[in-house]
Amino acid sequence: MKTKIHSLAKQYAQEFINVRRHLHSHPELSFQEYETSKFIQQQLDQYGVSYQAGIAGTGIVAIIEGKNPGKKVIALRGDIDALPILEANDVPYKSQHEGVMHACGHDVHTTCMLGASKILNELKDEFEGTVKIIFQPGEEKHPGGASLMIKEGVLENPHPQAILGLHVQPTMEAGKLGFRAGEYMASADEIYITIKGKGGHAAAPHLTVDTILVASHLVVSLQQIISRNNNPFTPSVLSICAFNGGFTTNVIPSEVKLMGTFRAMDETWRFKAHELIKKQATELVHAMGAEIEMEILVGYPTLINNETVTGKARSLAEEYLGKEKVDDTELRMGAEDFAFYSQEIPACFFRLGTGNKSRGITSGVHTPTFDVDESAIEVGMGTMAYLATQF
Repeated sequence: MKTKIHSLAKQYAQEFINVRRHLHSHPELSFQEYETSKFIQQQLDQYGVSYQAGIAGTGIVAIIEGKNPGKKVIALRGDIDALPILEANDVPYKSQHEGVMHACGHDVHTTCMLGASKILNELKDEFEGTVKIIFQPGEEKHPGGASLMIKEGVLENPHPQAILGLHVQPTMEAGKLGFRAGEYMASADEIYITIKGKGGHAAAPHLTVDTILVASHLVVSLQQIISRNNNPFTPSVLSICAFNGGFTTNVIPSEVKLMGTFRAMDETWRFKAHELIKKQATELVHAMGAEIEMEILVGYPTLINNETVTGKARSLAEEYLGKEKVDDTELRMGAEDFAFYSQEIPACFFRLGTGNKSRGITSGVHTPTFDVDESAIEVGMGTMAYLATQF
């Protein structure tokens, strides 16, 4: 099976490089992936793969049944949305939609899933079980397409025993994979605070409530939530990233708005911290004579890579590519809505190396110069197909 998958992945490599370039040229924002969804369906039709479309709007689930389809069910997932970024690359496949770009590699993820679909469908008489391939919208936007697809039953009928996903990694050389078992990526929640008080002339602060001063104290104070309440051996981050108030040099504004993010690796601490943030913010602001409006928008949960599933996936990846091509990857405080799947069923989310220093392909994700070494596509689609057949 390994030899056959290697052969098919190599045979179809250029075809799927072209698929990736089409997707990269035609990016669409989260939950607006209408043409992307149509293109994926057209590709699946060409391969002869059955699917259900229209899940969470633009999502698709393909089903490939091997021998004894009820023996096991393995799910694979690829996200399909792009980002609101103006592409700066001068390449033939540059985004044709100004201000929208596949700057997080979802074009590669989708391509790898399509490639795996074609390979698996050609080999369906040679492996046992069922493979469920999820093409998911809206990874980049709250509440996350994964949460919506789960609500619409993507993990049922049939119910997978495990789910696998990959993500591009520009700091890892193309041809390599990275794995980490256990806690892998943080939860991510959004914080919105509005501080209100009587504004007035800056020369008469005693007649006002200085919302700038109140907000400044609050920004500093909130850092104690982490440093004096969280277990120091459990990573957590609270960052206030926007401070908006005032419009001139001599007016104390009546309103200041703050925005930030809270990240955690422990779900119990995560929600305890929410209450501490609300309590500390409210009491400090009131003590300084101002009023406060506050919302914590609960986002993606912690991504947990199941120890058993990740261990098996890594072992199979080493078998497929060779041990020298498989590395450990680091804990990340970034977030990913694949975490919703990991909270429901055993999961493994791993990294696909896409960098190439010798060719200058080093830009990070979410930047206007992000690109990939396209040789990674053959590795990604072949690895996914192999894992699905051998799990």
